[in-house]
Amino acid sequence: MFAFPFFSHTDKVGYFVIALLLGMSIISWFLILLKSWQYLRLNSANRHFSAEFSVVNTFSDIQTLANTRCSSAPLYHVLTHGIQACRLIEQPEAIRGFESSTPDDFISAALHAAIAEAERIRDKGVSILATIGSTAPFVGLFGTVWGIYHALMAISQSGQNNLDQVAAPVGEALIMTACGLAVALPAVWGYNAFVRASQRQTGYLEKFAHNIFGLLGFGRVK
Repeated sequence: MFAFPFFSHTDKVGYFVIALLLGMSIISWFLILLKSWQYLRLNSANRHFSAEFSVVNTFSDIQTLANTRCSSAPLYHVLTHGIQACRLIEQPEAIRGFESSTPDDFISAALHAAIAEAERIRDKGVSILATIGSTAPFVGLFGTVWGIYHALMAISQSGQNNLDQVAAPVGEALIMTACGLAVALPAVWGYNAFVRASQRQTGYLEKFAHNIFGLLGFGRVK
C-alpha cells in the first residue's frame, strides 16, 4: 500500500492495526483540539460573568443579575440553581419530600448539584483520551508481534534465512510499537492537562458557590 511505505512486508492484519492506530490518533487529536476550545470558551465566559458578579452585594442584586443576564458560564448556572432552590423553599408544597431538610442544607445541595452537572458536561469525552492513551501501546505491540510472526513464517516458507531477509520485515514490525507510542503520548498528555484544568475549575466553582451560599443564606458575600 502506497500510503504506508514502511510496511511493504505486512499483511491484512498489519494494515488493520495501522488503520486502527490512525483512527485512534485522529480521535485523540480531535478531542484535544475540541476540549481545548471548550475549556478556553468556558474560562472566558467565567471571567466575564465573574466581573459582573464582583459588584453584587445583596440578594436583590443577584436576582437582578440572574434575570437580566443569560450566560454559558458554569458560574451563571451555579447562581441560577441557588436562586431556584431559594424559590422552592418559599413554596413548601412544591418541595414535598424535603420537609426534613433545613434551608441551608437544601441550598447547599442545589449548589453542589450544579457543580456536579457542570463537571459532567465539561469533562465529557476526556475519558476517551485516557482509554486511547492506555490501549494504543498494546495495539502497537500486537502489531509488532504479529508482524514478526508473519515475517518469520514468510521467511521459513521461502527457505531463505540470511540476515537481509530477516532484518527488513522485522524492522517494519517494530515500527508498529513506535506508532502505538506516538498515538498514546499526546492522548496521555492531553488527558493529564484536562484533568488539571478540570480540578482548577472545580475549585473555582466551589469557591464561587461558597460566596453564593453567603448571599442566599445571609444576604451578603462571605
